[in-house]
Amino acid sequence: MVDQILLNQLRKEKLIMAFEKNYNVVSPLWANHQIEWMNGVYAPFKDHDKYLIVLYLIKKTFDFYSKNFVRETFTEFYQKDFIQVESLNMIEISQALNIPKESARRKIIELEKIGVIKKSGKKIIIDKKAFPFIRPEKSIVRVSRFFSTLSAVMLEEKIIQSEFTSDVITTFIAKNFSYIWKLYYELQIPIILIWKKFFKDIESFHVWGICVVNEKLNIKRSSDLKMNKSAYLKKYYNTFSQLEGMNAMSISDISGIPIATVTRKLNILLEKKYLKINYKKHYTLANDSIKEVFEIQRLNFNNLADFTTQVFNLMLVEERTSKKIHERLPLGAQKYLNL
Repeated sequence: MVDQILLNQLRKEKLIMAFEKNYNVVSPLWANHQIEWMNGVYAPFKDHDKYLIVLYLIKKTFDFYSKNFVRETFTEFYQKDFIQVESLNMIEISQALNIPKESARRKIIELEKIGVIKKSGKKIIIDKKAFPFIRPEKSIVRVSRFFSTLSAVMLEEKIIQSEFTSDVITTFIAKNFSYIWKLYYELQIPIILIWKKFFKDIESFHVWGICVVNEKLNIKRSSDLKMNKSAYLKKYYNTFSQLEGMNAMSISDISGIPIATVTRKLNILLEKKYLKINYKKHYTLANDSIKEVFEIQRLNFNNLADFTTQVFNLMLVEERTSKKIHERLPLGAQKYLNL
């Protein structure tokens, strides 16, 4: 039974092909997911790096669980008031998150002052009572919606045999929370760091990303036709002059970043020709920027395919295992389970 399940597992290459073929569905959906996640990352501390430090420490706990074959449900993980991390290595955090060592030290001290992080000898305690917003209920819902839409795409492409609903996926993630969210952070943290390296800071990426999502959604609304990446990008190039764009205040409202900071970042993005501005003072993507970010988007899609493949394979194994067990039960027991 296990051998047959392994033979039926998804292959990452097929998923990437499905992404490419259905680019006008997958790309806007994931971009919107990413910006909503970025808004949530920025909101608690008004500082992306502080939130990433906390996420990195939580991921270390998930790594420890995984190495010891421990999986906690969402309820089990969050019914405890504290998360214990074995050690806090400043150099490690600085290098892992691309934050200067002194900046990392200062941000950790600030997290200590507001009670989010507490030191106990060499151990680090994250106080969830002081940090209730770390509970990722909204992120789980967004991931589930993304996966549900993707499962419909994969069903159409004959990659899988049945579609997964958002509710089924949400239940699965909650049941396997510590492991799935370890994979999720292994996806998200590198994505942010890639863009941080490119734009020199996360806020610039956040501002630019909102403009990208706005244009992707506008393009998607203008056509319901299925488009592969080549057709989509061709349409992208041809519609720049027709897109309305966004003003600085709207970007500030969506991101939560103060208007003065947004304006400063927009001016830098204009200077570097990543954005352009029209007579209404609305910001849109500059044609020249697409080629520069194309390789980064390709890498991120590759990482997204890794994450998606792992999660879907776990769901497929659970589904097929449950089906096999169900088929081997006596008829009376099957009827009982179906009640």
